[in-house]
Amino acid sequence: MCGRYSIVIDEAKLRQQFGNELKFPPAGLPTNYNVAPTQQGLVLTDRDPQQLQLFRWGLVPFWAKDLSIGARMINARREGIEDKPSFRQAIRQRRCLVLADSFYEWQRVGKAKTPHRILPADGQLLVMAGIWEQWRPPDDPEHPIHTFSIITGDPNAEMDAIHDRMPMLLYTPQSQARWLDPATSLDGVLDLLHTPPGGMLHHYAVSPLVGNVRNNGPELHAAQVA
Repeated sequence: MCGRYSIVIDEAKLRQQFGNELKFPPAGLPTNYNVAPTQQGLVLTDRDPQQLQLFRWGLVPFWAKDLSIGARMINARREGIEDKPSFRQAIRQRRCLVLADSFYEWQRVGKAKTPHRILPADGQLLVMAGIWEQWRPPDDPEHPIHTFSIITGDPNAEMDAIHDRMPMLLYTPQSQARWLDPATSLDGVLDLLHTPPGGMLHHYAVSPLVGNVRNNGPELHAAQVA
């Protein structure tokens, strides 16, 4: 799964990776060392692939009665995603790129759990496959809330020793463009959701402080000294 990640990204790297036409949120780029469920994440959607937007993490289907379901739907399993009631429409019609610099995962050894920071080995931004929804509050339907979920699947070589799931990554400009293209068939979309090859990721142990959402600073990225 993916239960925490970080958004520590500068404008230059974003433009280098996604082009100078990229438009930024009115409030500017967020910095968050410890993004947790229900907080705001940075996304590019199929509806406006040049506009960076802030959506709430935890997908809330349009038919949901309230927002509470979102806290349980931060991840969408790749297996059978096209048939699950909560995801089957979004995977066909509402896809997004979830941008980050790294994500966290906890490695269990016996009764102990050690958090690791995982990031691309080549220094590029982390681009995770996501789906999004628009939910209209019954008491304020004119102001919809946009939410998203990160798609997960089997781990690659680096992640296998840490956890049995990982985010599905879109690590080439071609795969990112196909993911956001409304013309991509469902089979083509599902074909993009595969475990990344080994050697793509780097990871290291970090402080248990990341387990508390109230902690949010550069110390969460520091390597933990054994």
